Amino acid sequence: MKLSEMLCGAEGRVTSLAGLPAATRKKLMVMGMLPNTPVSVIRVAPLGDPLQVRVRGVDIALRKQLAESIDVEVN
Repeated sequence: MKLSEMLCGAEGRVTSLAGLPAATRKKLMVMGMLPNTPVSVIRVAPLGDPLQVRVRGVDIALRKQLAESIDVEVN
């Protein structure tokens, strides 16, 4: 499943960031979004873009296009 497909309040685990460009992947990894890291969707904007996700206690706003490239496994 893609991170962009998760509903508000859903929790899961990042499985892959392979669909992202190297520079973007590196930035997200520095912010704590690593494979096998728990992630939860806190809020989705009314038009679906951006998404607010929580990773390791930090809230990150991601564009929907970016979230479509992140694979997750829902708990």
